[in-house]
Amino acid sequence: MQRVLFEQLHSQNVNLKWVILKPNMVLPGLSNAKPASIDKVAEATVNCLLQTVPAMVPGVAFLSGGQSAELATAHLNAMHVKFKGRLPWALTFSFARAIQQPALEIWKGKAENVAAAQKMLYHRASLDNAARRGEYTPEMESLES
Repeated sequence: MQRVLFEQLHSQNVNLKWVILKPNMVLPGLSNAKPASIDKVAEATVNCLLQTVPAMVPGVAFLSGGQSAELATAHLNAMHVKFKGRLPWALTFSFARAIQQPALEIWKGKAENVAAAQKMLYHRASLDNAARRGEYTPEMESLES
């Protein structure tokens, strides 16, 4: 589908240097009993992008695709670690569910939870920033670190 998308964008003379692609990562289907490893998801996702997304596209901002915040961060990190120096585009999140959900679960719409929710939002943003640089580790998940 992405190949068709870019063929159509090209046929309409869309300047790809202004496009940000917002896909999901390549994940096993929900009915698959065996989850894919973090490295396998990173490889499948980046290989798909390398085959379909022109290098002129400046960035890819992933949707969380139903992943937990921790797993989405680990996948993004693995892409940067495994493909360091070979990615023609910036890879990041679209900063929706994967970054917001943990803070929303803490907040619950209550004023007394605002500070804790803000702390979690900042923490998730910091973890995702580390993943963008290929520097994330699961040990960083603890708010005390």
